[in-house]
Amino acid sequence: MSKRLPFAPLAAAIGLGFSLLAGSLVAPTVAHAEGEIRIAEQFGIVYLLLNVVRDQNLIEKHGKQEGIDIKVDWTQLSGGSAVNDALLSGSIDIAGAGVGPLLTIWDRTHGKQNVKAVASLGNFPYYLVSNNPKVKTIADFTEKDRIAVPAVGVSVQSRFLQYAAAKQWGDKEFNRLDKYTIAVPHPDATAALIAGGTELSGHFSNPPFQDQALENPNVHVVLNTYDLLGPNSPTVLFATEKFRNENPKTYKAFIAALTEAAEFAQNDKGAAADTYIRVTKAKIDRAALLKIIDNPQFEFSITPKNTYPLAEFLYRVGAIKNKPDSWKDYFFQDTQPLQGS
Repeated sequence: MSKRLPFAPLAAAIGLGFSLLAGSLVAPTVAHAEGEIRIAEQFGIVYLLLNVVRDQNLIEKHGKQEGIDIKVDWTQLSGGSAVNDALLSGSIDIAGAGVGPLLTIWDRTHGKQNVKAVASLGNFPYYLVSNNPKVKTIADFTEKDRIAVPAVGVSVQSRFLQYAAAKQWGDKEFNRLDKYTIAVPHPDATAALIAGGTELSGHFSNPPFQDQALENPNVHVVLNTYDLLGPNSPTVLFATEKFRNENPKTYKAFIAALTEAAEFAQNDKGAAADTYIRVTKAKIDRAALLKIIDNPQFEFSITPKNTYPLAEFLYRVGAIKNKPDSWKDYFFQDTQPLQGS
C-alpha cells in the first residue's frame, strides 16, 4: 500500500504557490501484531534502497523466510519534523530522515521511547546551491535571500548549515543563518530555484535535485557537505525500541531486506536507476540519472559513516541535551552489529 500524508501550504509570502510541507498526522494507533510494518520515506536518490526494497518485495520475501507474512505500508512525507511527529504519534514504524532529525528525536526520547537508528541509507554529498551570483560562500547570504530546507532547524540540511556557520563565525553564531531558511520540499524548491523570480535564492538540496538545478547555468554550488565533514551518511532509518522489541521477526526481515537492497544498488547501478524511475515515477532522463548514481562519491550501504561529528556539534551548541559517547549510542546494535562511525 502506498500513500502520502496531506500537505499544508507554506511560504506564501514568497509567492511559490506550491504544495509544501506535510501537515496533519493521523491520531496515534495501538501497537500492532508482528507481521506489519509502516515506513515513511522522503524525496531523492538517498532513499533508493527503500525503492529497491519496495520494488522487489524484499521485506515480504525475508518475512516468509522467518515464517510470517508481512504487510508493508509506504508513506511519503517532507521534512524531518513531519517524520518525527509521525513516528511518535504511532502513525509509522520506520522513519526515513536525515541524521539531524534522528539526533533530535533520539535526544527527545532518551530514557522513554528510546528512538534509535536502524541503518544508514548510504553516503552522499549534499550541496547548498544558489541562483544568486553574489553568493559565493555562506557569508554572502543576506536578509534578501531565502534558503530552502526540508525542515527549518531540524533537517540534516539545516544542521549542516549550522555546522558550517559555526565554522565560519564560531559556535555562538551557529544559528546565524536560520532566519533565512524556509521549509520547502526538494522538488518544489528545485523548480523555484530554476525558475527564479522569487526571494528563494538558495536550496540545501540532495541528489538528484541538486544535479537537476545545476543543469541551469544560473545555479552554482555554494557548499559541499563532503568539504565540510568528509564522506558521511546524511540519511538514516530509525524506529522506537518498542517496535524493535515487540516485532523481532519483522524487524529482522526489514534489516535483511535493506542489506540485500544495498548490495543490489551498489553492484548494478543501471538496474538501480531503472528502479528509482519505476518506483518514484520521476521525470528524469535515465542517462542523466545513471550519471548521478555512478558518482564515485556515492556509496549505497547500511553502515553509517562519519555521523558522530554532527552529534558532538549539536551537543556542544546545546541543540541536544544528551551527549552520545559514540555513534553506537544512537544506533541499535543487533546480532550482527554495524561497523560504523
